[in-house]
Amino acid sequence: MFLEDKVAIVTGAGRGIGREIALTFAREGARVAVVDIREETASETAGEAAAAGADSIALGADVSDAKSAQEAVDNVIDKFGRVDILVNNAGVTADGLIMKMSDDSWNRVLDINLKGAFNFIKAVVRKMMKQRSGRIINISSVVGIMGNAGQANYAASKAGLIGLTKSVAKELASRGVTVNAIAPGFIATQMTESLPDEVKNKMLGFIPVGSFGAPSDVANAALFLASDLSDYITGQVIVVDGGMVM
Repeated sequence: MFLEDKVAIVTGAGRGIGREIALTFAREGARVAVVDIREETASETAGEAAAAGADSIALGADVSDAKSAQEAVDNVIDKFGRVDILVNNAGVTADGLIMKMSDDSWNRVLDINLKGAFNFIKAVVRKMMKQRSGRIINISSVVGIMGNAGQANYAASKAGLIGLTKSVAKELASRGVTVNAIAPGFIATQMTESLPDEVKNKMLGFIPVGSFGAPSDVANAALFLASDLSDYITGQVIVVDGGMVM
């Protein structure tokens, strides 16, 4: 198993990509802390991880709140004694043209998508530095690379994650901690299922492989970055998009 006895925290793991990452890590031997704003959905994922044979816990936490993030990490350390892997996956959208975008829509997306990652990185970093080992993986998006009309807040948050990734990677490299990002393209999840068919068909035309990605495609990239196979990789962005952005 690639992650045997490693302790992983995955935020936004109640459903979608985060859930798939948590379950993939569980199947590969990790002890998994499932974090989600909805504790009931976190419990469902943790239950599935346990069924796969993993020692797991469910934690309800608001990633945008520093105290909530710290309490979640403290709970993980109290139970497992260490933190080896952090996946900052929690994210939301609140789309709209910039001229109509409210302050609340801007702030909510930046607070959860970008500040949330900052809060959890800050909460785990001392432990990882003391261990002289760790993996931090931030889930960005191709939108953070290419932009997208009607998603200024989302694109800014995901581009910010890339800058955060590279900066923290430089700070922590000498302490044995790697920091990388994954930029998914169009991944079939509950969030994307609600889009109109005409939007989906238009998006499909931009993807050279001719199909949408699955959460497992992102989870497999996260598994690689979390494992010893990626020891010499830090500060990078792995794009998982079927060739959408080249």
